[in-house]
Amino acid sequence: MTVTSNKACSDAVARVLADTYMLYMKAHNFHWNVEGPKFISLHAMFEEQYTDLAAAMDDLAERIRALGEYAPGTHAQFAALASVTETEGQLSAEDMLRETVKDYETIGETLKAGIELADEQGDDVTSGMLADRLEYHQKQLWMMRSLLK
Repeated sequence: MTVTSNKACSDAVARVLADTYMLYMKAHNFHWNVEGPKFISLHAMFEEQYTDLAAAMDDLAERIRALGEYAPGTHAQFAALASVTETEGQLSAEDMLRETVKDYETIGETLKAGIELADEQGDDVTSGMLADRLEYHQKQLWMMRSLLK
């Protein structure tokens, strides 16, 4: 891998990190504020998600550093890089779930683009790391979609 390919891969990981951060913040928000008949299951699900996302952020940032770049670390940097956006106002439990499904679909696209780029650059480590994250997000999508039926 070259310096140019390291930079391209670290930029792709930074976008995943930014989306992960935004999801982390939303999962915490939804965990704290969910209410209604699905409270227990959604409260627990959002906690599981933000716990996983917190660990993932550390791994993603460390991969950026391993590629020789500095990881973004401010809310402003994350907001500028992210495809996942903040939620304003209080949502119903069902709307929280629907929005989280949409966000997991969004980060899935960010992950797929990162995997494709890492593969093109010959960075098997980054590709594998992002593929593992994609697997997690796809499993979460399956479970959340099942809750919406």
